[in-house]
Amino acid sequence: MSDNVVHLHKNPDTTPEPTSNVTTLKVVPEPRPVPLWVRSGRAVRKVANADNARTAGRLGVRHTTYVLGGTRIVARRAWDGRTAARYERMLRAAEAAGNYEVAAEWEERGQKYREARHRRRMDLLTSPVDAAKGAAAGVGLGIGGLLLLGIAMAVATKEVGDVITPLMAVIDFIRLMIWIVQVTWGTLITVGPLLALLGLWEVGRRAQAAPYWALPDNVRSSEGDPITPSIVVKALRDLGVAPLKSAIKDMGDAGASMLGPIRIAGCGVEVDVTLPSGVSTIEVQKRRRKLAENLTRHEHEVFITIPEAARTVRLWIADSGALDEPIGPSPLVTDDSLKADYSKGKAPWGQDLRGDAAALSVYQRHLLITGLSNQGKTAALRALALWLALDRSVEFWMGDLKGVGDWDMFDGLATRLIQGPTDEHVIQVTEMAEDAVSEMNRRLQAPPGTVFPPLIVIVDEAQVAFMCPLKDDDKRPYGGSSSTSRYFMAARKIHNQGRAVNVLLWQGTQDPTDQNLPKLVREGAHTRASLALGTESQARMALGDKAVDGGAAPNLLRPGLDKGTLVVASDGIEIPKGQSSITVRTHYISTDDAKVIADRAKALRDGVTTLHVIERGEERDPLADVLTVLGDTARVLTQDVLKRLAALNEDAYGTWSFIDLKRVLDGTGAEPYKSDGRMVVGRERVARALANRDADGSASADG
Repeated sequence: MSDNVVHLHKNPDTTPEPTSNVTTLKVVPEPRPVPLWVRSGRAVRKVANADNARTAGRLGVRHTTYVLGGTRIVARRAWDGRTAARYERMLRAAEAAGNYEVAAEWEERGQKYREARHRRRMDLLTSPVDAAKGAAAGVGLGIGGLLLLGIAMAVATKEVGDVITPLMAVIDFIRLMIWIVQVTWGTLITVGPLLALLGLWEVGRRAQAAPYWALPDNVRSSEGDPITPSIVVKALRDLGVAPLKSAIKDMGDAGASMLGPIRIAGCGVEVDVTLPSGVSTIEVQKRRRKLAENLTRHEHEVFITIPEAARTVRLWIADSGALDEPIGPSPLVTDDSLKADYSKGKAPWGQDLRGDAAALSVYQRHLLITGLSNQGKTAALRALALWLALDRSVEFWMGDLKGVGDWDMFDGLATRLIQGPTDEHVIQVTEMAEDAVSEMNRRLQAPPGTVFPPLIVIVDEAQVAFMCPLKDDDKRPYGGSSSTSRYFMAARKIHNQGRAVNVLLWQGTQDPTDQNLPKLVREGAHTRASLALGTESQARMALGDKAVDGGAAPNLLRPGLDKGTLVVASDGIEIPKGQSSITVRTHYISTDDAKVIADRAKALRDGVTTLHVIERGEERDPLADVLTVLGDTARVLTQDVLKRLAALNEDAYGTWSFIDLKRVLDGTGAEPYKSDGRMVVGRERVARALANRDADGSASADG
C-alpha cells in the first residue's frame, strides 16, 4: 500500500513540509456557464465594432480622396486653362469616334488658341516698361490731384497747413491698412491653407472623386446617371466577356473607337457599338440585365437590337423612370375630324421608344396580338378597329369570347357581334369564321378586276375557340389544330387566300402555347404583336424566331407595369433599318372614349343592323327578315339588303339574287324602286306591307 497522501483542500494556516513521498494536486473549480444574453451581447458588440471600424475606414478614405481628387481636378483645370491640352483631348476623342468634321473644328480652335497665346507672350516683353510708366504717371497724377485739393482747402480755410492735409490722410489710410495686415497676418497664414484645403475637398466631393466602395450608400445606389462614352465602355468592359474586356484594355483609345455617336432618341439615347473581333452580338444580348445594371438602369430601360452593320449592337438606353410615364391620349380621342383610309392610311397606334408616332397599316394584313392576361390586349386590338371604323367602306364581323362588354360600342357598327365565353358562343364564332370563308370563296370566283370592300373578322380571346372540346353532329371538333378542326381550318383558309379579296382575320389571344395558338395559325399573321410574356419560348411563338433572334424580347416586359407596351413584327409599321421588330407604347382608349369614337363612325354610315345570334336551320319569313336587316335606315341599296340577308342566314339567303328579292316583295307594295338612279328598298314600305299582311292573316283566321 502506498504512503502517498493526496490533499484535496489546502489549509491556509499550515505549510506542509517538503517531502519526497507526498504529492499535492490543485483542483480548479469548473467555471460557471455564461448566460445566453451575455454571449449575444458580446457578439453584437463585436459585430458593431467591426461595422464601426469598416464605416470609419470608408469615411477616412472617402474624405482623403475627396481632397486628392479635388487637387487633381483643380490642377487639370488650371493646366487646361494655360495650355492647349483641352483642344488636343477633344481632337483625339473626335478622331476615335470617326467624326472627322468635329476633329477639324477642334484642330482649328486649338490653332487659334496658340496664336492668341503667342501674342500674349510677346506682349509680356514690353509690358514691364509700360507698367512702370503707367504706375509713375498714376502716382504723379494722384499726388498732384491731392495737392490741388489741399490748395483749394487752404484758400478756403486761410490755413497754409491744409495744403498737405489730403495727402497726409491718404498716407494715414495706407499706414492703417499695413497695421491691419500685420495684425491679421498670422491668422491668414493659419486659416488660408485650411480654406484652400476645404475648397479642394468641396471640389472632390461634388465630383465624387473617391473609390466606388468608399462612397456613401445613397450615392452608390443612385440611378439615372447621364450616359457618356466612358460609362458605356466601362459597362461593356464589366459584362464578364473575357475577349471583350481584353480588347478594350489593348485599345489605345480605351475603347472609344467601339462607339458611334451617342444620339438623343426620344426619352433616352441611342448608340451603336462595334464589337471587337472574337466577340459575338449574342454574348452581349444574353447579358442585358447586367449591362443595364452597369449603366445604372433597370433591365426594362435598356434595349439591345442588331442593326445591319456586321458585329454591331445598337443600345437604346432610356432616361431613368421615363418609361413609367404615360404617353398621352390617342389622336382618335383628341381629333374629332380624323378619318381612316383602309388602303392608304395608317392607324395612330402609339409611340415608339424614341417618342416618335408609331402608325400601323392594316391594308391586306392578317393580325395577331397576344400576351399575358390583363396587359391591354383587348384595348390595343380595339384601338385599331376603332380607327378603321372611321372608314365607312369597312365591314366588321366580331366575336368576343370573353363577353364582358369590351366590344359593346360596336353594336350598330358591326354586322355581326357575338359576345360570350360559353361553348355555344364558340360554335357561333366558328360558324361566323366559316361564313367568312364562304364570302372569300364567292369573291375569289368573281370576274377578274372586281374590287371588294374590306371585311374584317375579329376574334378576341381566340384561345377559347382553339381549346373548345365540343364536336358537331359529324364528330368534327370545333377546337384543336387537326385538319378536321372547324375553327382552325376556317382560320387557315382565310390566312391562305383572304387578303387577296380583302377578307382579313384579326385575332387576340393570351398566354400562347402550341395548344391554344397552333403554329400554322400564328405564322399566318402578317402583323404579329406581343405584350408582356412569361418565357422566351412564348416570345418565339408570338413573334417568330427571326424577331426574337434580332432582339425582340416581350418576355422581358414587366407584367402589370408595362401595360399596353407591345413588341411588333410587321412590314406595316416603320421599323428602324436593320431591325426585325419595334417596341410600341400604345395609346389607351377608355371604354367611354371608345363609345364616343364609335358614335362618330356610326354617323358616317347609313345604319348597320347588328346580328347577335346566327340562326340556322329554321323556317324563315323572308319579308320579316328583310325588315330586320333594314334596321332603322329609311332606304337601303338592294345589294346591301342581299348581303345582310346572307349574313342573317347563309343557308336560307346565301344564294339569293336580285330576282329572289324582287319575287318576295312583288305585290306587297314594298317593291324595290329607284332613288338617285340606284335600286333601293324602303323600310316604311316593307313595314306597312308586313303590317297589312299580318292584319289580313288575322282577319282570315277570325272569319
